[in-house]
Amino acid sequence: MASKGKIEKMKRNSRLIERYAAKRERLKAAGDYDGLAALPRNSSPTRYRRYCKLTGRMRGTYRKFQISRIMLRDMALDGLIPGMTKASW
Repeated sequence: MASKGKIEKMKRNSRLIERYAAKRERLKAAGDYDGLAALPRNSSPTRYRRYCKLTGRMRGTYRKFQISRIMLRDMALDGLIPGMTKASW
């Protein structure tokens, strides 16, 4: 499980990404790469990692549900996700 500090860090990074999004778009459109380099490093969307909201797992996370594949399977088998059933053929 990811530490609480890592999860809080990603929350801070998401706030930074939102704050600098408009400025980043303007600088990209103008081609001002020196201006982009002056922005905070964590304001880039590529540095953001998506964690599972239940377990903190960072790999194999479904964006739609914001949970890991393992928790998605467990919740689907328990009937906690409406409309999702186990495939059988």
